[in-house]
Amino acid sequence: MDAANRVALNTFILYGRMLLTMGISLYSTRLVLNALGSTDYGIYNLVAGVIVMLTFLNSAMATSTQRYLSFHQTHSEIGKLRQVFTNSFFLHILIGVILVLFLELGGLFLFNGFLNIPENRISSARIIYHYMAVTVFFTVISVPFQGLLIAHENMFWVAIINITESILKLIIALSLFWVVADKLVVFGILTASVIIISLLLNMIYCLRKYPECTFSGVFKPQKMMIKELGKFAGWNMFGALCGLSRVEGTTILLNLFFGAVINAAYAIANQVGTQLLFFSQTMLRALNPQIMKSEGIGDRERTLRLSMMASKFGFFLISIFAIPVIFQMTSILHFWLKEVPPYTVIFCQLVLIGAMTNQLTIGLQSAIQASGDIKFYQLIVGGTILLNLPLSYILLRYLKQDAYIILAVYISIELVACTFRLIILNKKMGLSIIEYCSKVFLKESKPVFLSLALNYLMLINFNFSYAFLLSCGISFVFYVFLIWVFGLEKFEKDLILNGFNKLKNKIL
Repeated sequence: MDAANRVALNTFILYGRMLLTMGISLYSTRLVLNALGSTDYGIYNLVAGVIVMLTFLNSAMATSTQRYLSFHQTHSEIGKLRQVFTNSFFLHILIGVILVLFLELGGLFLFNGFLNIPENRISSARIIYHYMAVTVFFTVISVPFQGLLIAHENMFWVAIINITESILKLIIALSLFWVVADKLVVFGILTASVIIISLLLNMIYCLRKYPECTFSGVFKPQKMMIKELGKFAGWNMFGALCGLSRVEGTTILLNLFFGAVINAAYAIANQVGTQLLFFSQTMLRALNPQIMKSEGIGDRERTLRLSMMASKFGFFLISIFAIPVIFQMTSILHFWLKEVPPYTVIFCQLVLIGAMTNQLTIGLQSAIQASGDIKFYQLIVGGTILLNLPLSYILLRYLKQDAYIILAVYISIELVACTFRLIILNKKMGLSIIEYCSKVFLKESKPVFLSLALNYLMLINFNFSYAFLLSCGISFVFYVFLIWVFGLEKFEKDLILNGFNKLKNKIL
């Protein structure tokens, strides 16, 4: 199968998986919120939210292993591939141990009057925290196996694991209505167990499927390989932790200034944002191996072309849903959750605007990862992202701003980060900023502005029950048409058509 068809086929496989898991996850969130209540749901996401956000940390760290595996696959060096995997596995064992120790030490501080948690729920929150801290270890050591699967572009197995996880989480959510013990503790423990099950399934599969996946030599690391992988993984981890710190730092700031209930609103907003970001992340998973391999064979032009395409597709794939959802957020949340915690509507709307802003240059992250020279990029972009916390604290503490100002800061910082990505890629890899603006920003502008106008008209004119269903349907069809006419170039249309034909031939 050629590269273009492989990308297209993997994309369709992952989107089929995503649509199924997204529906299950959203329904599970409603069940959990109803079973736990706003306060306990807010406490869970305050204490254990770091584990939920480790999904993003995993993706970023898996890029380290995937980058080197994809790079050496272009030269068919099986011995080198085994060295990459075994040394990567050893490195992630060390990282996992360090993170667990760090979290356990941090727990001594967090539960000593720092977090704003009702006194009668502190003991339950502490139990969850310890289980989640241990689960971090299993989350981190699963990274090399995920990187191996992505490097081999085995999206079918990735889809199977994701679907399995979603089904298990749905079972957990349903079981909460029958639990007589502390529901918060039971939910935390069972959710943590899903991560361990996923690790075991991936480990068994990779050991049987790929010859470079072996434990032989894991505890005999090679100094030079560890140094090379560690440097790359370390800077990747720094960037991922900056993003994670922004999300978790925001959670803590909201808790300190407004209490545990508002954490439920922020958790729901993050859930909505996470589900829609799957559209972009799914596409990037399919494209990333090709971006890495293009750089591996020295085809810089193709690397940058695929990265620009990833940015544009990533933006379209989230905005096609985010724009109508933003306009219809109130109706959607009442239909989905029934009881909507305060601030949830505005939080969800701002999170989606921030997510769309992030997607404007999302493909450039893959290009810089492929180059291997990521230190300067992570320092500048990661450092910029961290500015969310001090700026938000100042606005809340001294200027007495409302809670939603934190997310307004998030959007502003994302715009600055996008600008830095363009400048850094221009300096490091020769990306033409003018070409990027022409082929990405301008191509996105007309579909977006026309879609905004349509959704506004529908919002003020559709006043019947479940109008949001019709509005979202019309918006989706109209936006797809606009993207096809104004947003895509010929080779991108050909790629999509080839993917449809390949999938049709496989089915029929």
